[in-house]
Amino acid sequence: MEQLNFSLSSEHAALTEHDMICGVVGSGNLEVLVSPIGHHETCEISVNTSATGFKNVWYAVLTEFCNRHQVGGLRFQLNDMGATPAVVSLRLSQAVAMLKDGEHA
Repeated sequence: MEQLNFSLSSEHAALTEHDMICGVVGSGNLEVLVSPIGHHETCEISVNTSATGFKNVWYAVLTEFCNRHQVGGLRFQLNDMGATPAVVSLRLSQAVAMLKDGEHA
């Protein structure tokens, strides 16, 4: 297992004041836990992954996500069991859509 931590710039969206969960941990899948944080100009993302040595790939995927969505003020905890970059991007976009729709776990 490898744990990665990123603090990325992103515009503030104020999408939630509650914790929520999206996805499941399983073969080739990804669980996303989202919670609000106090500083609104950054997005904090921690990744627990079974695939080691891919920090640069994670950084690229997560930077693109933060640039595409206004997620400043949110903390994402990702629990990964070998998801591809496309699945990571999809699951993160799904979490943002759930937040915008007001769905909370």
